[in-house]
Amino acid sequence: MMQAILLLGTNLNDRMQNLSLARKNIIERIGMIEAESGTYRTAPWGNTEQNDFLNKVVVVRTTLSPYKLLSELLDIEKEMGRVRTIKWAPRLIDLDILYFGNSIVNEPGLIIPHPFIQDRRFTLIPLTEVLPDFEHPIFHQTNAELLAKTTDNSEVFLHENGE
Repeated sequence: MMQAILLLGTNLNDRMQNLSLARKNIIERIGMIEAESGTYRTAPWGNTEQNDFLNKVVVVRTTLSPYKLLSELLDIEKEMGRVRTIKWAPRLIDLDILYFGNSIVNEPGLIIPHPFIQDRRFTLIPLTEVLPDFEHPIFHQTNAELLAKTTDNSEVFLHENGE
């Protein structure tokens, strides 16, 4: 069994329901969720003319390979109604692999660890909530250290109320 750390994000329709359905699909198709962060509200990244995102990190135990994991995540996105258009477009659901144990993968279509972890507070804050001492296998710094050093100053808020 491997530990896969995933980032879930959504900014269309009922965002809390989208996260809940994605979580259910992850449990059914990928593996048991060992830990999960709170849900965070963040401004959109890249294309800023869209709704705020809700994001959370989940830690999953899985028997899937990194490539099979990616395939399942893309299938879940598609089945939930995600349509890929332009980069940074609004989306019903976005499921990213942040880490896969201590694996390093750099192949066309799959890069692990996610290449922008260190640049995004909306990733680092929920990631640090659940795995502050997990060490990035390339940078050899913990998630907490990456958060302390990031140059991203975007605001990230714990989302405590419903839609």
